Amino acid sequence: MWVAGARGPWALIGTASQIADELQSWFENEGADGFNLMPPILPTGLDDIVEQLVAELRRRGLFRSEYSGTTLREHLGLERPQNRYSETASAVSAE
Repeated sequence: MWVAGARGPWALIGTASQIADELQSWFENEGADGFNLMPPILPTGLDDIVEQLVAELRRRGLFRSEYSGTTLREHLGLERPQNRYSETASAVSAE
């Protein structure tokens, strides 16, 4: 389990519930807005994260089960910026 520690500064080892407790504490008290997870072995480690940890986080309401849109911008609730080139192209074609 400690092999994954070399790939990141913070290693959590424990049951899905114990790891969820720590992630929840950081999320609610420390200002974390997300985490990058690195399983110690692939693909089974990733399967464990999805089947156990993500399931526990969903039970706690800390991990979404559906997305609000189809792009990252939509998921973050950000408006689509106006394309600065479309205005220029429209002005040139109107001349």
